Amino acid sequence: MPNDPVESAERLLIVEGVNDRHVVHQILSHVGGGRSIEIVDTGGIEPLLDSIEARANYAGRVALGVVADANDDINARWQSIRSRMPDRINLPDRPTTGGAIIDATPRIGVWLMPDNASPGELEDFVQRMIPTDDAVWPLAEQYIDAIPAPDRKFPPGKISRAKLYAWLAARRDPRRMGEAIRTRDLATDGPLCQQFTTWLRRLFG
Repeated sequence: MPNDPVESAERLLIVEGVNDRHVVHQILSHVGGGRSIEIVDTGGIEPLLDSIEARANYAGRVALGVVADANDDINARWQSIRSRMPDRINLPDRPTTGGAIIDATPRIGVWLMPDNASPGELEDFVQRMIPTDDAVWPLAEQYIDAIPAPDRKFPPGKISRAKLYAWLAARRDPRRMGEAIRTRDLATDGPLCQQFTTWLRRLFG
């Protein structure tokens, strides 16, 4: 890690997976993030948690951001991140509206997808980037809702994700979510995305 120019970056954002990295990268490409930010996909929540302390203690680091899914229990996920911080970093007891930022050395930020207040994941955040007048979204919802329960291969808690991927399947280039941001099928000017970009700018500015 010490010889890796990404890992040694002054401003580092760690995320759970490749989709998170692409989404954040495309958002920053569209709205701008100020200073240069390196984004590392840790390959899952456990590697992310296991890496927090070492990355927060890296010499010369100015800011470290953590983006993770809240999943079913936002408070449990918050505590799992809070418990991995170095002793000098005191995150609040509960998630903070607008994303947490702690003025320490380095500056620390935590954002739980989708909005720091609700259970959910990256797909719930991205779903809220679909333009309100999009004609395909209601059809994607209807398609998933119409699948009989015995024929659903996705868990009950992943209906939102299924609807989003049904919508993505109708894109010109139906691949990653970040691609839909690049092609402007997803909007970056909605309230939640703007709140997220404000958090990024405050943290890494």
